[in-house]
Amino acid sequence: MSNIEELNVPFDPFADVEQDNNQQPAKNIHLRVQQRNGRKTLTTFQGLPAEYDAKKLLKTFKRIFACSGIIIEHEELGSVLQFAGDQRIKIAEFLVAEKIAKKTDITVHGL
Repeated sequence: MSNIEELNVPFDPFADVEQDNNQQPAKNIHLRVQQRNGRKTLTTFQGLPAEYDAKKLLKTFKRIFACSGIIIEHEELGSVLQFAGDQRIKIAEFLVAEKIAKKTDITVHGL
């Protein structure tokens, strides 16, 4: 029979993986569209990096895309921006053009 001490593992496989100081965590930006009623849609933008101000970005998006929008504070997800209409492609192109996120960091979910 094997000894129980042989089963000691030098690391915890269920522990959270620590990030290196040189490596930034991956930015996962999710753009979703939701059907409201009839032809009306709602776009949600989740995963804004912490170094950007959500209020300024919301104001810029509203002005450029000519739509209404609000910020919803979610306890787990953080700031979630909501816009009227299907703005997924426009938001993704803006984020890449302004170098806020890479194209590979953006996930577009849709109908």
